[in-house]
Amino acid sequence: MEILLYLGGVVFMLIGLGLSIGLHEVGHLLPAKLFGVRVGQYMIGFGPRLWSKRIGETEYGFKALPLGGFISMSGMYPPSSKSSPARGVFASLVQDARTANDETIGAGDENRVFYRLPVWKRVIIMLGGPAMNFLLAIAIFTVMASGIGIQQASTTVSSVTECVLPAGTTQQTCTADDPAAPAAEAGIQAGDVLVSVDGEKVQTFAEASAIIQRSPGEPLAVVVDRGGKDVELTLTPVAAERGEVDAEGRPVVDDNGDPVTRTVGYAGIISQQKYVPQPIGTGAELAVQQTQAVASLVINLPAKLWDVGVSLVTGSERDPNGPLSVVGVGRLAGEVAATDAPVLNRLVVLMNLLAALNIALFVFNLIPLLPLDGGHIVVALWEGLKRAWAKLTGRRAPRPVDATRLVPVTVIVAVLLIGMGALLIVADLVKPMNLLG
Repeated sequence: MEILLYLGGVVFMLIGLGLSIGLHEVGHLLPAKLFGVRVGQYMIGFGPRLWSKRIGETEYGFKALPLGGFISMSGMYPPSSKSSPARGVFASLVQDARTANDETIGAGDENRVFYRLPVWKRVIIMLGGPAMNFLLAIAIFTVMASGIGIQQASTTVSSVTECVLPAGTTQQTCTADDPAAPAAEAGIQAGDVLVSVDGEKVQTFAEASAIIQRSPGEPLAVVVDRGGKDVELTLTPVAAERGEVDAEGRPVVDDNGDPVTRTVGYAGIISQQKYVPQPIGTGAELAVQQTQAVASLVINLPAKLWDVGVSLVTGSERDPNGPLSVVGVGRLAGEVAATDAPVLNRLVVLMNLLAALNIALFVFNLIPLLPLDGGHIVVALWEGLKRAWAKLTGRRAPRPVDATRLVPVTVIVAVLLIGMGALLIVADLVKPMNLLG
């Protein structure tokens, strides 16, 4: 059964990845057709063709390697002029790119080419793919946060700690010498629902916890709902040292590097977790937060890849905040699906993974380098800047930017991307990231 669940998680992520790639290309396809550009192909995957069907002027299909997708637009670049045979590797690559581009411009379609569009239309077409991934991530996060909810501590008691263990101890079980926990001593039981603490009505466990923490050594009147009846109890929290944390949950230390602690009241109540639906805008907020995290990862990508290489060679643990390949994401999805947890919990984690994957596609494709979408956007903006400068200075409008000249750079970037992918795939197979403990 565990194997089937594992495979189910992998299949879930593969289908999600396929839909994400497909919608990314739809994000390019729709505005291209809207603006009158001839689109010859819409393909999911690379390599040998598995299936295709022509509808109108566009061939739609699937290819063998599900590592991406593409649409083939007519005249991505200006047509080439006749020239002498190319000499050198890079010159040959440029000429081959120009020849391939010329082949996309059919007779009578000279005015339906991409490069003739106004700059703003070209930018919209190239932004359409990443924007689709961002919108898909928002939709998934919204269903997850507002439809299902985010897990929060409720006022229902899940369990009560039997005793108060000494601070800093590695002891896991209570002994006869350990003092009873205040909650157990007060008679609080699993299943009780906290109604009020110290005369204050509590709607959340955080409210109850705040009252307990600020009242070490003080008897508190506690009312719990037990089986539909209110039961009055008296709880006296014991004083305990708790480490301070900052807004991001990291321990606060003093000038000497020692943890900063404060004395708080402790009762030994463990709350029951429940899903609480959030406001409808929470999905967009989560998408923005994830975008910031992925952007930070991309900025530090060379250092992160170096760490992956070091981990692969030395066998050290991988950074849980480091990059993953498609193999790593699939493997993690399988592990999540096979964990011993409620089905809803596993579904939420898988949805979170899929949303994060779409944010990664959004951010990564906006890197301003060809052959990524961000590179094409930069080319269009550069041409727009040149035209604006020419108009401002009264000069003749410049020729369209011939991005085929950048093919050597494109090849170098592609090789680096392939190398990065290979490194991460090997690392995810040989030294997988451990996120589930």
